[in-house]
Amino acid sequence: MAHSSSTDTTQLLRAWAKGDAEALDQLTPRVYRELRRLAARLLQNERPGYSLQSVDLVHEVYLRLVNARELNWQHRAHFFAVAATLMRRILLDRARRRIAEKRGGKGHPINMNSLDIAQARSRELVALDDALNALAEVDPRKSRIVELRFFGGLSVKETAEVIHVSPDTVMRDWKTARAWLLTELGSGA
Repeated sequence: MAHSSSTDTTQLLRAWAKGDAEALDQLTPRVYRELRRLAARLLQNERPGYSLQSVDLVHEVYLRLVNARELNWQHRAHFFAVAATLMRRILLDRARRRIAEKRGGKGHPINMNSLDIAQARSRELVALDDALNALAEVDPRKSRIVELRFFGGLSVKETAEVIHVSPDTVMRDWKTARAWLLTELGSGA
């Protein structure tokens, strides 16, 4: 049943890419719940009251995906890989803006009596992105695996499909990449 659903989703993605508006109408409810789950997982460690909610993140990704119809969708996992990349970019852009604002970009007062958790998380996210970019220079496949698994929430099998390697290779690279990132980010990561 799951394979049939995945195949149907792939067919709808391809029809949508060819301009079939009805395919998009059928596709949206199929992928919306999964995108919400993915967004919620990415935002679960944000401070209470964080301005971006999972619904907002999904809607922003959706708007960007609607404009990316010309992509040649290979399969369902490919769609979620692209969505994960978009979520990563959106979150990083927001984190970088928040850091810039704290450096005087907006000139608002800062309460020095309270720990700014959002600022710390923004810096951690930017540090992770910098480390992933450094890993990509050394080993692009390992960096992509981390992106797909961490930001995309893809399974080992789905990740293997997206990057065209075996699940065993994904697991080996995943373990090596995590160890490399922990070293790169320091023991406090």
